[in-house]
Amino acid sequence: MPDEYFMEIALSLAEEAGDNGEIPVGAVVVCRNRIIGKSRNQTEELNDVTAHAEMMAITSATQYLGGKYLTDCTMYVTLEPCVMCAGALFWAQLSRLVIGAADPKRGYSRIEPSVLHPKTRFETGIMAEESQLLLAKFFKRLRT
Repeated sequence: MPDEYFMEIALSLAEEAGDNGEIPVGAVVVCRNRIIGKSRNQTEELNDVTAHAEMMAITSATQYLGGKYLTDCTMYVTLEPCVMCAGALFWAQLSRLVIGAADPKRGYSRIEPSVLHPKTRFETGIMAEESQLLLAKFFKRLRT
């Protein structure tokens, strides 16, 4: 399956998050072309600052696999992960990370050296415009 297929699913989760008053971020974990974990931001809903889409998707995927490592998995996420989420991806030893929109203010890529696991491959910009538009609409709605 192409990356856009799974990113579309992450975008639909992000839309759901935005509709629920959450920052619109969605994440999908795939192993051998099968979705094994997915989530959206839930920090407001759960009153939990760690309930980011990536953290919840990691938990879902590791429970599915019955182990703590995601060495044969790809995560698709609509917004560049923060340092907390990138650190969790490090410990999970994620094989590949596919990012929609960059986050120049709070994204993990601001930190040197990288906080991702050295074996994690990553790609950015997959459906970035759609991800950025979703975020822009959300924050515009908050300001008005």
